[in-house]
Amino acid sequence: MRPTRTVQALAGLAVASLALTACGSGGSSDSDSDSSSQKSSSSDAAASVKKDGKLVVGSLLPQTGDLAFLGPPEFAGVQTAVDDINDAGGVLGKPVTQIKADSGDGTPDIAGAQVDKLLAGNADVVLGAAASGVSLSVINKITDAGRVEFSPANTSPAFDDAKTDPHSLYFRTAPSDVLQGAVLANTILEDGKQNVAILARQDSYGELLAKQVEKGIEDGGGTVATKVLYSADAQNFTAEVNKVAATKPDAIALIAFNETTKIIPAMVSKGIGPAAQQIYFVDGNTADYSKDFPKGTLKGVKATYPGAELKADFKARLLKTDSSLKDFTYGPESYDATVLTALAAVAAKSDSPTDFNKEIINVSEGGEKCTTYKQCADLLADGTDIDYDGVSGPVDLGKTGSPTKATIGIFQYGADNNYTNLKYVTGAI
Repeated sequence: MRPTRTVQALAGLAVASLALTACGSGGSSDSDSDSSSQKSSSSDAAASVKKDGKLVVGSLLPQTGDLAFLGPPEFAGVQTAVDDINDAGGVLGKPVTQIKADSGDGTPDIAGAQVDKLLAGNADVVLGAAASGVSLSVINKITDAGRVEFSPANTSPAFDDAKTDPHSLYFRTAPSDVLQGAVLANTILEDGKQNVAILARQDSYGELLAKQVEKGIEDGGGTVATKVLYSADAQNFTAEVNKVAATKPDAIALIAFNETTKIIPAMVSKGIGPAAQQIYFVDGNTADYSKDFPKGTLKGVKATYPGAELKADFKARLLKTDSSLKDFTYGPESYDATVLTALAAVAAKSDSPTDFNKEIINVSEGGEKCTTYKQCADLLADGTDIDYDGVSGPVDLGKTGSPTKATIGIFQYGADNNYTNLKYVTGAI
């Protein structure tokens, strides 16, 4: 289909852009000497991590903050996986246990102290954080302790930068925003919008996704009327909304978290709300707003977020774990990250993070297809190389620990201020 071919072309261009950015950027990267020091520190710490035969999963996911709506489905995904693993006999003959911690969203910064809690509880893997900026703030704390960090929701291209150290202990089941940016740009252009404003959070997530959307629009023949970045902890967004309105765009891409509940009313008051302009959301703000806005406020807004179609049977399983779930975003990715970790420990015959980290990529691609923990674990017990295909998609991980292909859903909001799927687009990264 034409949309898929266009997305692949845009994604290819975006990858080239990312490569240039990685070579030229020194923003959050350490110097070579610092990197060497960190690797040495990581190796020393890793040597002290003991194998006790029991896999401990630490969940660093948002219970508070602007991404708190993502916490329930992510925790449910982890818990559902832990239950499935233990029902199948556990890992290395022992049940998997989970320790929960709150990542927040970075404002205020609570993740570091919460990571300390997980490390003190002997977590072998830290599942999280959800926000890319939060993960970047704690990645060295986790990996220097010789533990694996495995995020179900990090989408910033920064994690594929060769200077994000070290890759060997960091993984994610969410795809890079190189793909989401291409899909969103393609959707905007296919809707006939040619003069687009971008309003985005000023952090690793917002800035890099905005950059990919901007490139996709321009490569596709459109114009970016303005790209306005705002402080993530701002109390109001009047100045930024005024800048966007002044350019008279025919569409607006809003790359945000829960501050969307403040930005949309500001846009409506300025005459550039959803009733006047075509608005687009992304994974950070695709949520159920039925209790946040008057009926009809978001009607017609379109949105993108990573993930294959949520199958009815898996949705039912998540609801069995947590019957109060309203959103399901990144629940499947959380499940798959947990299962991949457990399968890697089985393959390595060790619960030591610096042993099973070497198997995470291996069990995700290149072997005999299997789709459940029990099926895959049985194959591993027979000495068979496996390729786990998960509930979030194929989850084939590349050399940087990120998916090499993925699916992005395109959604549309109705008068109830909630979203339904229009279609899914799969592309290579």
